Amino acid sequence: MLILSYQIVSAQSSDTDTSQNKKYTLQEVVFSVNKTEEAKRTVAQQIQVIDAKEIANLQSQSTADLVANSGNVFIQKSQAGGGSVSIRGFEANRTLLVIDGVRMNNLIYRAGHLQNIVTTDNNSLDRVEILFGPSSTVYGSDALGGVVQLYTKKPTLGAEGKKAFKVNFLSRVGSVNNELTNHLDVTIGGRNFASLTSLTYSMFGDVKGGANQNPFYTGKYGERPIYAERFNGKDSIVANSNRYKQVQSGFTQYDLMQKFLYQQNSHLSHGLNLQFSSSSDIPRYDRLTDPAGKGLKYSEWYYGPQTRLLAAYDLNYKNADSKIQGVHLGVNYQKIIESRHTRRFGKDNLQHRNENVDVVGMNLDFQKTIKSHNIRFGVDAQFNMLKSTANEENIVTGESKPLDTRYPDGNNTMLNTAIYASHTWQITDKLTLVDGLRAGFSSLSSSFKDTSFFHLPFSNANQNNPVYSGSLGLISSPAADWKLSLLLSTGYRVPNVDDLAKVFESAPGAVIVPNANLAPEKTINTELGITKIFNGSTRWENSIYYTRFFDAIITDKFTYNGQDSMLYDGATSRVFANQNKREAYIYGISSNLNSQLNEHLQFTLSLNYTYGRIKTDSMDAPLDHIPPFMARTSLTYTHKNFSSQFFINFNGWKKLKDYYLNGEDNEQYATANGMPAWVTANIRVSYKIFKMVSLQAGVDNIFDTQYRTFASGINSPGRNVFAAIRFNY
Repeated sequence: MLILSYQIVSAQSSDTDTSQNKKYTLQEVVFSVNKTEEAKRTVAQQIQVIDAKEIANLQSQSTADLVANSGNVFIQKSQAGGGSVSIRGFEANRTLLVIDGVRMNNLIYRAGHLQNIVTTDNNSLDRVEILFGPSSTVYGSDALGGVVQLYTKKPTLGAEGKKAFKVNFLSRVGSVNNELTNHLDVTIGGRNFASLTSLTYSMFGDVKGGANQNPFYTGKYGERPIYAERFNGKDSIVANSNRYKQVQSGFTQYDLMQKFLYQQNSHLSHGLNLQFSSSSDIPRYDRLTDPAGKGLKYSEWYYGPQTRLLAAYDLNYKNADSKIQGVHLGVNYQKIIESRHTRRFGKDNLQHRNENVDVVGMNLDFQKTIKSHNIRFGVDAQFNMLKSTANEENIVTGESKPLDTRYPDGNNTMLNTAIYASHTWQITDKLTLVDGLRAGFSSLSSSFKDTSFFHLPFSNANQNNPVYSGSLGLISSPAADWKLSLLLSTGYRVPNVDDLAKVFESAPGAVIVPNANLAPEKTINTELGITKIFNGSTRWENSIYYTRFFDAIITDKFTYNGQDSMLYDGATSRVFANQNKREAYIYGISSNLNSQLNEHLQFTLSLNYTYGRIKTDSMDAPLDHIPPFMARTSLTYTHKNFSSQFFINFNGWKKLKDYYLNGEDNEQYATANGMPAWVTANIRVSYKIFKMVSLQAGVDNIFDTQYRTFASGINSPGRNVFAAIRFNY
């Protein structure tokens, strides 16, 4: 993604003051790498921070879109209400999502494309930190590609005997999908107690794709000439009056958050964090465009309301004079409800598959400093439970009958627990050693109660795996404006219920069946980092990495009861299963340049290239989820009360020969040659008309270019004209 950005920001806010005459140093504080505050100069891992000011300026419709605008993370979409995160070629359950220190990944996070990040409210975020590369030593399973750590806003205590009272309000409209978003958060704080309440409600209509020719492709693609609709109890094919309007892609969503903070004394605080997110039904747009003869395969294919509940208690103790300077205890509970609903064209039977997940988590972390050594150690555990149900409903008669479930219909549980330690040794002013170890245990159990749909060779699937990970890094700062780092790190991902025991149709004529012989995925990563600061006004960061991927779980052809095909949902389907392939490798480079050209003007440029292959006995085969070349560039101008931003996004070609065919790259939704390169131009403006009121507006995809991102099943938005008003008190 190439973005050229031009921006002006108000000089009356403290945030703006830091942007003018900005001086780059290596002292920026980050929180995610070892779960504690530390200077970026002592971190060997590549990390990117999106702060509150940038979040407000970007005006993203979802958290997925926000992360995509980082320029270093790729996002895939199968529907408008989606966004699957890919970091360094690792997507979905190979990338870890964390919100306020709580793991979002659970036992049904799939390996294909995952939209759970959109269940978080980007309007309530204070900060996003993206860790690149294996992070299992601190974060455990799933952190193969990296970690997206989301930090929501915090309650604010009153100062000097005064009450704290803050109100933030946002209202935004957008033309490309008739967006209407309203957000309100209120903070009330006293000397020892504070409360923050946040509410966001968004309505998104059908997305209009770009109508103008993609300069990198000679034809049109991804249009919506027809769609299915039901009239008088009968399905009909309807001609679309606007073939660029992606009918059946709209949805609504609301997000609630309530936080309480109790400062018991100067060293000890308690926090309660309650979050709830839900949506309307979300149409699975790509499947609604699947052809069948001269018509469509499905009349209905939608996700039911995506519901996420989080309740978390945190205890924090900080005392520089204590033997243990920092202690954090976190206890949390999550409830996740997901469902899939499908009905074939011309049929009356609507299939419902429902997943109900409960997750209980705990983490206990300590920090101790001994002279030049900073030691962190802790223990964490997460217990997952799943109930999977299904039924088939006749929408005419109302009759309901049993249906095969997506996951085993018996008891499904998963336990992950481990201890870990990480350590930073400031050997000299110019040399730092960082290291860490993790060891733990993972168990998984699933049972099939009703095997009438599939005569499985087993009724239970159980796994017990020891887990371990480590990292070792060396950081050299030969001068105040140089940072050189070398990092060796390992990662792992234990198979979950989605890997082990799901049975479902992944594509027309292809069905995935359970494979009880899966082993954990493992990676070994070597990374070289080079950062140079020029005259305090320009920072250039580079990361070169090479990752060996062992026992990679890949969906491939399989035999089921000795047969390579089976009857599924009334059709003969080729059998596939998740399997541990011998080996794969990924390498790439990331380069990020930030320059404060003068008092008002700032320039940024990001470049990302990733290459991945599966090792075979003959020629290496493409690994799926590997994004095309991406780049992002920006130019920012700041002056007084006015703000403006111009940017250009670019993705390179992804040729069909570089797809992992019949995998998760969705070649059926690409052109005959693969996914064409694309470029968009965008602009934003903002003006603070009063001390507490700001107006924002902009145009995304100015030239209304027709394009689709790699592996996606829906065209990206065309020209979007938006406007917003912000009130801050």
